[in-house]
Amino acid sequence: MRILVIGSGAREHALVRGLATDPATTALHVALGNDGMSSLATCHPEAGAVDDAAAMVALAREVEAELVVIGPEIPLVAGVADALREAGFAVFGPQKAAAQIEGSKAFAKDVMAAAGVRTAQSRSLAPGASAEELDALLDEFGPTWVIKDDGLAGGKGVVVTEDREAAREHAEAVLASGHPVLAETFLEGPEVSLFCLVDGETVVPLLPAQDHKRAYDGDRGPNTGGMGAYAPTPWLPEDGVERIVREVCEPVAKELVARGTPYSGLLYAGLAWGAEGPAVVEFNCRFGDPETQAVLALLETPLAGVLDAVARGHLSELPPLRWAPGYAVTVVLAAEGYPASPKKGDPIEGVTAETPVLHAGTAAGPDGGFVSAGGRVLNVVATGSTLAEAREDAYRQLDGIHLEGGHYRSDIALPAVEGTITLPGMS
Repeated sequence: MRILVIGSGAREHALVRGLATDPATTALHVALGNDGMSSLATCHPEAGAVDDAAAMVALAREVEAELVVIGPEIPLVAGVADALREAGFAVFGPQKAAAQIEGSKAFAKDVMAAAGVRTAQSRSLAPGASAEELDALLDEFGPTWVIKDDGLAGGKGVVVTEDREAAREHAEAVLASGHPVLAETFLEGPEVSLFCLVDGETVVPLLPAQDHKRAYDGDRGPNTGGMGAYAPTPWLPEDGVERIVREVCEPVAKELVARGTPYSGLLYAGLAWGAEGPAVVEFNCRFGDPETQAVLALLETPLAGVLDAVARGHLSELPPLRWAPGYAVTVVLAAEGYPASPKKGDPIEGVTAETPVLHAGTAAGPDGGFVSAGGRVLNVVATGSTLAEAREDAYRQLDGIHLEGGHYRSDIALPAVEGTITLPGMS
């Protein structure tokens, strides 16, 4: 199978790694890719912007792709999957109308209300709202404010704070950017990410994972695109995945079918597990980053066949997924200044083309090495029979890598290892 992957980050590197080891893959191309993937696939940095539908269709034709896998949300929300399907390609990724489940939080709220899915109460303000309207919105919510950008923000458009002024500042910044601002009630309980393969009303869950969004240890600092993740989640109730699928993902999939916009691809449900069970924090229309890196490290079923079954509408015929026993941990190494103003161009010591890391914001440097070229620079991924073993191995790998001014969280998966994650309503 000739496969084209669209994207350039560590998530796409994880997808490329999984596809490259599948015997069904006969040729593998990436647009735009990055230098760290070049040993596994042919990268096309000249292809054009990933949300340029005409450019992506042209590249798919050039490489004679039999399957196109779209990694990031931006091309999905822009309708690149629609254009590729219209051109006759099998595509893993939802159509533009269904991708609004991530592209518009207001749309997602409407779908959940119609489907009877638990989520936070919310209200939005459009750009141009007055100071008095904003004050009224803040009066309605709190004392913990959840203020969101009702658009794509790369995981960094949310502020959760007990500081009213900080909430107001973020709301003003969102409105100034031309996006609506959304205020929500705060959902109690630990958060869990569940990826589901969706083909119409057929829903197949992957392993549950937990992301660490804040920049610094102890969940301090600003939100980022994700500083690390682990899978599976040992603290989730035994029937947790089943409940999320039954109470959240299947009703949403059925509602989208009823609206004439059936979902095809990966539906990411970000949830808080409260006293009444799962409630939706957000949906994404694609594999999450960095949870994907941990989840795919444990998948034993060949990846190409899985993604192709979804793309061609045959998910219901796919045999049950096979998973390696144990756990996986991903830790992100970020550049100095990330997330506000990441520094670029610094050499990364201890990483060559043969080093088994996943590249995100890197570029080829001198002498076969790499330099920083983005905020989240690279990921290390480790597996182990226990979560503690996987975590230990991940940090051992990081000990051998140095980036001047670079930083990473030292507590990825630590609360789960120490057993300090508790579920509301349970002793």
